[in-house]
Amino acid sequence: MVLIESTKTVEEILIKNEPKPSLQPETMSAIDGNDSDGFETASEREISDEEDDSKNDTVTSQEEPHQSDKPEKKEEQIELIREGEVIIDQEKAMEEANEAKVEGNNLFVNGLYEEALSKYVLALELVKDFSESIELRSICHLNRGVCFLKLGNYEETIKECTKALELNPTYSKALVRRAEAHEKLEHFEEAVTDLKKILELDPSNDQARKGIRRLEPLAAEKREKMKEEALTKLKEMGNSILGRFGMNLDKFKAVKDPNTGSYSFSYQ
Repeated sequence: MVLIESTKTVEEILIKNEPKPSLQPETMSAIDGNDSDGFETASEREISDEEDDSKNDTVTSQEEPHQSDKPEKKEEQIELIREGEVIIDQEKAMEEANEAKVEGNNLFVNGLYEEALSKYVLALELVKDFSESIELRSICHLNRGVCFLKLGNYEETIKECTKALELNPTYSKALVRRAEAHEKLEHFEEAVTDLKKILELDPSNDQARKGIRRLEPLAAEKREKMKEEALTKLKEMGNSILGRFGMNLDKFKAVKDPNTGSYSFSYQ
Protein backbone atom coordinates (compact mmCIF):
# COMPACT_ATOMS: atom_id res chain seq x y z
CA MET A 1 0.00 0.00 0.00
CA VAL A 2 1.41 3.42 -1.02
CA LEU A 3 0.36 6.57 0.79
CA ILE A 4 -0.31 9.49 -1.60
CA GLU A 5 -1.02 13.07 -0.65
CA SER A 6 -4.69 13.94 -0.67
CA THR A 7 -4.42 16.73 -3.27
CA LYS A 8 -2.61 14.46 -5.69
CA THR A 9 -5.22 11.75 -5.21
CA VAL A 10 -8.05 14.06 -6.14
CA GLU A 11 -6.22 15.34 -9.22
CA GLU A 12 -5.37 11.82 -10.43
CA ILE A 13 -8.92 10.64 -10.00
CA LEU A 14 -10.27 13.70 -11.75
CA ILE A 15 -7.90 13.10 -14.67
CA LYS A 16 -9.13 9.55 -15.07
CA ASN A 17 -12.83 10.21 -14.58
CA GLU A 18 -13.68 13.78 -15.61
CA PRO A 19 -12.61 16.48 -18.13
CA LYS A 20 -10.04 19.01 -16.96
CA PRO A 21 -12.05 22.29 -17.26
CA SER A 22 -12.58 24.18 -14.00
CA LEU A 23 -15.50 22.98 -11.87
CA GLN A 24 -17.47 26.23 -11.98
CA PRO A 25 -21.31 25.84 -11.81
CA GLU A 26 -21.81 26.67 -15.49
CA THR A 27 -19.10 24.23 -16.61
CA MET A 28 -20.43 21.43 -14.39
CA SER A 29 -23.90 21.94 -15.81
CA ALA A 30 -22.58 21.47 -19.33
CA ILE A 31 -20.65 18.35 -18.37
CA ASP A 32 -23.66 16.86 -16.64
CA GLY A 33 -25.84 17.55 -19.62
CA ASN A 34 -23.48 15.89 -22.12
CA ASP A 35 -22.19 12.96 -20.10
CA SER A 36 -24.99 11.79 -17.86
CA ASP A 37 -28.14 13.83 -18.68
CA GLY A 38 -28.13 15.39 -15.24
CA PHE A 39 -27.85 12.08 -13.29
CA GLU A 40 -24.98 11.59 -10.91
CA THR A 41 -22.78 8.61 -11.74
CA ALA A 42 -21.14 6.30 -9.20
CA SER A 43 -17.68 7.69 -9.97
CA GLU A 44 -18.86 11.27 -9.46
CA ARG A 45 -20.28 10.36 -6.05
CA GLU A 46 -16.96 8.81 -4.99
CA ILE A 47 -14.97 11.82 -6.18
CA SER A 48 -17.29 14.14 -4.29
CA ASP A 49 -16.80 12.16 -1.08
CA GLU A 50 -13.03 12.13 -1.48
CA GLU A 51 -12.93 15.87 -2.06
CA ASP A 52 -14.79 16.45 1.22
CA ASP A 53 -12.43 14.17 3.20
CA SER A 54 -9.28 14.69 1.13
CA LYS A 55 -7.02 15.30 4.14
CA ASN A 56 -7.55 11.86 5.69
CA ASP A 57 -8.05 9.62 2.61
CA THR A 58 -5.78 6.75 1.63
CA VAL A 59 -6.24 5.32 -1.89
CA THR A 60 -5.42 1.66 -2.45
CA SER A 61 -6.36 1.48 -6.12
CA GLN A 62 -6.97 4.22 -8.65
CA GLU A 63 -9.24 1.86 -10.66
CA GLU A 64 -11.87 1.46 -7.92
CA PRO A 65 -14.14 4.27 -9.21
CA HIS A 66 -14.25 2.57 -12.64
CA GLN A 67 -14.99 -0.86 -11.18
CA SER A 68 -17.95 0.46 -9.19
CA ASP A 69 -19.69 1.34 -12.45
CA LYS A 70 -19.60 -2.18 -13.87
CA PRO A 71 -22.11 -4.04 -11.64
CA GLU A 72 -24.80 -1.41 -12.30
CA LYS A 73 -24.31 -1.65 -16.07
CA LYS A 74 -24.36 -5.45 -16.00
CA GLU A 75 -27.55 -5.52 -13.95
CA GLU A 76 -29.19 -3.11 -16.37
CA GLN A 77 -28.21 -5.26 -19.38
CA ILE A 78 -29.43 -8.45 -17.68
CA GLU A 79 -32.76 -6.80 -16.91
CA LEU A 80 -33.19 -5.78 -20.55
CA ILE A 81 -32.39 -9.32 -21.67
CA ARG A 82 -34.91 -10.74 -19.21
CA GLU A 83 -37.59 -8.39 -20.49
CA GLY A 84 -36.83 -9.48 -24.03
CA GLU A 85 -37.12 -13.14 -23.05
CA VAL A 86 -40.56 -12.54 -21.51
CA ILE A 87 -41.82 -10.89 -24.70
CA ILE A 88 -40.44 -13.70 -26.87
CA ASP A 89 -41.95 -16.39 -24.61
CA GLN A 90 -45.35 -14.70 -24.66
CA GLU A 91 -45.36 -14.43 -28.45
CA LYS A 92 -44.31 -18.06 -28.76
CA ALA A 93 -47.02 -19.18 -26.33
CA MET A 94 -49.69 -17.25 -28.23
CA GLU A 95 -48.52 -18.79 -31.49
CA GLU A 96 -48.59 -22.32 -30.06
CA ALA A 97 -52.02 -21.72 -28.51
CA ASN A 98 -53.44 -20.59 -31.85
CA GLU A 99 -51.99 -23.69 -33.50
CA ALA A 100 -53.62 -25.89 -30.83
CA LYS A 101 -56.95 -24.15 -31.41
CA VAL A 102 -56.75 -24.76 -35.16
CA GLU A 103 -55.94 -28.42 -34.54
CA GLY A 104 -58.94 -28.62 -32.23
CA ASN A 105 -61.18 -27.12 -34.91
CA ASN A 106 -59.99 -29.69 -37.45
CA LEU A 107 -60.67 -32.52 -35.01
CA PHE A 108 -64.14 -31.12 -34.32
CA VAL A 109 -64.98 -31.02 -38.03
CA ASN A 110 -64.06 -34.71 -38.22
CA GLY A 111 -66.32 -35.55 -35.29
CA LEU A 112 -63.45 -36.21 -32.86
CA TYR A 113 -64.92 -34.16 -30.03
CA GLU A 114 -62.98 -35.68 -27.14
CA GLU A 115 -59.67 -35.11 -28.94
CA ALA A 116 -60.73 -31.58 -29.84
CA LEU A 117 -61.47 -30.85 -26.18
CA SER A 118 -57.89 -31.71 -25.22
CA LYS A 119 -56.48 -29.32 -27.84
CA TYR A 120 -58.59 -26.47 -26.53
CA VAL A 121 -57.41 -27.25 -23.00
CA LEU A 122 -53.81 -27.06 -24.22
CA ALA A 123 -54.44 -23.69 -25.85
CA LEU A 124 -56.04 -22.33 -22.67
CA GLU A 125 -53.18 -23.57 -20.52
CA LEU A 126 -50.54 -21.94 -22.71
CA VAL A 127 -52.01 -18.43 -22.45
CA LYS A 128 -53.85 -18.48 -19.12
CA ASP A 129 -51.65 -15.72 -17.63
CA PHE A 130 -51.66 -13.30 -20.59
CA SER A 131 -54.14 -10.43 -20.63
CA GLU A 132 -53.70 -10.20 -24.42
CA SER A 133 -55.24 -13.68 -24.77
CA ILE A 134 -58.79 -12.82 -23.65
CA GLU A 135 -60.29 -13.21 -27.12
CA LEU A 136 -58.48 -16.51 -27.77
CA ARG A 137 -59.52 -17.93 -24.40
CA SER A 138 -63.17 -16.95 -24.86
CA ILE A 139 -63.20 -18.70 -28.27
CA CYS A 140 -61.62 -21.85 -26.83
CA HIS A 141 -64.17 -21.97 -23.99
CA LEU A 142 -67.01 -21.61 -26.49
CA ASN A 143 -65.54 -24.33 -28.71
CA ARG A 144 -65.32 -26.62 -25.70
CA GLY A 145 -68.95 -25.82 -24.96
CA VAL A 146 -69.94 -26.84 -28.49
CA CYS A 147 -67.99 -30.10 -28.14
CA PHE A 148 -69.87 -30.91 -24.93
CA LEU A 149 -73.13 -30.02 -26.68
CA LYS A 150 -72.36 -32.57 -29.38
CA LEU A 151 -71.51 -35.13 -26.68
CA GLY A 152 -74.80 -34.50 -24.90
CA ASN A 153 -73.12 -33.06 -21.79
CA TYR A 154 -75.30 -29.98 -21.50
CA GLU A 155 -74.27 -29.03 -17.98
CA GLU A 156 -70.65 -28.70 -19.12
CA THR A 157 -71.78 -26.74 -22.16
CA ILE A 158 -73.40 -24.20 -19.86
CA LYS A 159 -70.24 -23.96 -17.73
CA GLU A 160 -67.94 -23.41 -20.71
CA CYS A 161 -70.22 -20.85 -22.36
CA THR A 162 -70.48 -19.01 -19.06
CA LYS A 163 -66.66 -18.83 -18.87
CA ALA A 164 -66.58 -17.48 -22.42
CA LEU A 165 -69.13 -14.81 -21.50
CA GLU A 166 -67.16 -13.82 -18.40
CA LEU A 167 -64.27 -12.99 -20.71
CA ASN A 168 -66.47 -11.44 -23.40
CA PRO A 169 -69.96 -10.41 -22.16
CA THR A 170 -71.11 -9.52 -25.68
CA TYR A 171 -70.23 -12.91 -27.18
CA SER A 172 -73.56 -13.68 -28.85
CA LYS A 173 -72.47 -17.12 -30.09
CA ALA A 174 -71.84 -18.20 -26.51
CA LEU A 175 -75.32 -16.97 -25.56
CA VAL A 176 -76.83 -18.99 -28.43
CA ARG A 177 -75.09 -22.22 -27.37
CA ARG A 178 -75.89 -21.72 -23.71
CA ALA A 179 -79.55 -21.08 -24.54
CA GLU A 180 -79.56 -24.28 -26.58
CA ALA A 181 -78.11 -26.27 -23.67
CA HIS A 182 -80.63 -24.73 -21.27
CA GLU A 183 -83.47 -25.76 -23.57
CA LYS A 184 -82.15 -29.34 -23.72
CA LEU A 185 -82.27 -29.44 -19.92
CA GLU A 186 -85.77 -27.83 -19.94
CA HIS A 187 -84.40 -24.70 -18.29
CA PHE A 188 -86.81 -22.68 -20.41
CA GLU A 189 -86.68 -19.57 -18.23
CA GLU A 190 -82.89 -19.40 -18.47
CA ALA A 191 -82.95 -20.06 -22.21
CA VAL A 192 -85.40 -17.19 -22.75
CA THR A 193 -83.14 -14.90 -20.69
CA ASP A 194 -80.15 -15.69 -22.94
CA LEU A 195 -82.19 -15.18 -26.11
CA LYS A 196 -83.38 -11.80 -24.87
CA LYS A 197 -79.76 -10.77 -24.29
CA ILE A 198 -79.01 -11.75 -27.89
CA LEU A 199 -81.82 -9.48 -29.08
CA GLU A 200 -80.40 -6.63 -27.01
CA LEU A 201 -77.07 -7.07 -28.79
CA ASP A 202 -78.66 -7.62 -32.20
CA PRO A 203 -82.28 -6.47 -32.51
CA SER A 204 -82.42 -7.89 -36.07
CA ASN A 205 -81.76 -11.47 -34.92
CA ASP A 206 -84.92 -13.29 -36.06
CA GLN A 207 -83.76 -16.66 -34.74
CA ALA A 208 -83.56 -15.31 -31.21
CA ARG A 209 -86.98 -13.69 -31.57
CA LYS A 210 -88.51 -16.95 -32.82
CA GLY A 211 -86.86 -18.86 -29.99
CA ILE A 212 -88.37 -16.50 -27.42
CA ARG A 213 -91.86 -16.92 -28.90
CA ARG A 214 -91.47 -20.69 -28.84
CA LEU A 215 -89.96 -21.02 -25.38
CA GLU A 216 -91.94 -18.44 -23.39
CA PRO A 217 -95.13 -20.59 -23.30
CA LEU A 218 -93.05 -23.58 -22.23
CA ALA A 219 -91.45 -21.49 -19.50
CA ALA A 220 -94.86 -20.32 -18.26
CA GLU A 221 -96.20 -23.87 -18.31
CA LYS A 222 -93.24 -25.10 -16.32
CA ARG A 223 -93.71 -22.32 -13.77
CA GLU A 224 -97.33 -23.34 -13.24
CA LYS A 225 -96.38 -26.97 -12.96
CA MET A 226 -93.76 -26.15 -10.37
CA LYS A 227 -96.29 -24.11 -8.39
CA GLU A 228 -98.78 -26.97 -8.47
CA GLU A 229 -96.13 -29.38 -7.29
CA ALA A 230 -95.15 -27.02 -4.50
CA LEU A 231 -98.79 -26.61 -3.44
CA THR A 232 -99.32 -30.37 -3.46
CA LYS A 233 -96.30 -30.86 -1.19
CA LEU A 234 -97.50 -28.10 1.13
CA LYS A 235 -100.96 -29.66 1.22
CA GLU A 236 -99.58 -33.05 2.12
CA MET A 237 -97.44 -31.51 4.85
CA GLY A 238 -100.39 -29.50 6.17
CA ASN A 239 -102.70 -32.52 6.24
CA SER A 240 -100.15 -34.48 8.20
CA ILE A 241 -100.13 -31.74 10.85
CA LEU A 242 -103.84 -30.79 10.83
CA GLY A 243 -104.91 -34.43 10.84
CA ARG A 244 -103.95 -34.59 14.48
CA PHE A 245 -106.71 -32.10 15.16
CA GLY A 246 -109.30 -33.72 12.92
CA MET A 247 -108.82 -31.19 10.13
CA ASN A 248 -107.46 -31.24 6.59
CA LEU A 249 -106.60 -28.79 3.87
CA ASP A 250 -109.35 -30.03 1.54
CA LYS A 251 -111.61 -27.52 3.27
CA PHE A 252 -109.27 -24.71 2.31
CA LYS A 253 -109.84 -23.11 -1.07
CA ALA A 254 -106.95 -21.58 -3.00
CA VAL A 255 -107.75 -18.54 -5.12
CA LYS A 256 -105.18 -17.20 -7.60
CA ASP A 257 -104.77 -13.45 -8.04
CA PRO A 258 -104.71 -12.82 -11.84
CA ASN A 259 -102.61 -9.67 -11.41
CA THR A 260 -99.81 -11.00 -9.24
CA GLY A 261 -100.06 -14.76 -9.80
CA SER A 262 -100.05 -15.33 -6.03
CA TYR A 263 -102.55 -17.47 -4.14
CA SER A 264 -104.81 -16.75 -1.15
CA PHE A 265 -106.48 -19.41 0.96
CA SER A 266 -109.90 -19.44 2.61
CA TYR A 267 -111.42 -22.05 4.92
CA GLN A 268 -114.73 -23.55 3.70
